Amino acid sequence: MIARRILMAGAALPILARPSLGQGRFPNRPVRFLIPWAPGGTLDGFMRLQAEMFQREYGQSLIIENMPGARGTRAAIQLNTQARPDGYTIAHHHLSVIRHPFLTARPTWDPVNDFTYVMQQSGFVFGHVVHPASGWNTLADLWAAARARPGQLSYGTSGIATSNHIAMEELCEKERVEMIHVPYRGTSENITALLARQLDCIANSNAWQPGVLAGQLRLLAVWTRQRLPTFPNTPTLQELGYDMVVTSPYGIAGPKGMDPEVTEWLHQAFRKMQFSDAMQAYMRTNDMPDEYLGPAAYTAFARERAVYERRMVARLNLSID
Repeated sequence: MIARRILMAGAALPILARPSLGQGRFPNRPVRFLIPWAPGGTLDGFMRLQAEMFQREYGQSLIIENMPGARGTRAAIQLNTQARPDGYTIAHHHLSVIRHPFLTARPTWDPVNDFTYVMQQSGFVFGHVVHPASGWNTLADLWAAARARPGQLSYGTSGIATSNHIAMEELCEKERVEMIHVPYRGTSENITALLARQLDCIANSNAWQPGVLAGQLRLLAVWTRQRLPTFPNTPTLQELGYDMVVTSPYGIAGPKGMDPEVTEWLHQAFRKMQFSDAMQAYMRTNDMPDEYLGPAAYTAFARERAVYERRMVARLNLSID
């Protein structure tokens, strides 16, 4: 594990001086923030709250652009092919972007050197979610049904070769069951399909939380290190005997070659917002884990994670070619 710089409770947050770079102080126009997922869900709300705070705090818009599809890599493609390294185009950065080059014989980017790592923020809260009418009350019930009907039960994720897809395949391998993987563009589409009984299980992030709380959906297990405060009776994978913690940490990145002064300004701006009372309350309400890392530590994490992703892709024989 990479040591994290922890922000102590009550510590003073810096007043940000804006970098003066050629055409005026940064930022002197709106900043685009690319999210490679469909609108809706916890992550989308997390970023939109920060966009509101950014406008109030710094007098410029943080424009959210949802770019679903392409296994969550459209934002990374934009950073590599169209965005200038001036800090005015940044993106939600996640493990699929680090994993992607190892899934193809023709990689289009280096997972470490072709991005500027600004700040790691949080992680996904994944879980196994089913329809109450399924009659399954535990994860063991799901596995038993899958064994009884090999290759017939389905599970939904946010895409092929995503962190939750890889983790689910690893679990199926451990349990010696076969299930049909159905990739969607985001968790919201998974939920719609599950409610319509077009899916048997969701293995995805916690946009399912309101549905579970309302009794429309049933949560069988969570993939976090500890039980969720919102669902204290739901066991973790570790408690169920699987040596797995899956949160797929994510953060903010820009194109390679960004000015270090601009990178640090963006880091401090997002750090200040993340540790504000409003954002901390949102994270608690949605059981979002704290995965904060600054630019140097986030870059080091990406470098180490790339080694792991290369190994896992080879082990599971994954390819998008």
